[in-house]
Amino acid sequence: MKAFIVSLNVKPECVDAFIEVTGRNAAGSVREPGNVRFDVLRDADDPFSFKLYEVWRDDEAIAAHRDAPHYKEWAEAMGGMLSAPRSKTVNSFVYFTEN
Repeated sequence: MKAFIVSLNVKPECVDAFIEVTGRNAAGSVREPGNVRFDVLRDADDPFSFKLYEVWRDDEAIAAHRDAPHYKEWAEAMGGMLSAPRSKTVNSFVYFTEN
């Protein structure tokens, strides 16, 4: 399994649209067979800063996700919504619980 933490800074005028398109991406992602978890987080101190926490079973699941229509819609929409390039860390697990 792999976990991604994606950091995004959204333009103030794009927050509502970002939440809408990101919600569609998250809803589609959790229906993918290789997805374990997909959380969208908003910084409590910075309302324009968001994190995606994604857990995928394997590299094949990640590749399938990148081909999914909901991901492609989301990725295309991000071009005009972000105030800075998004960043991503890829993480492996030391301890993980699946509820």
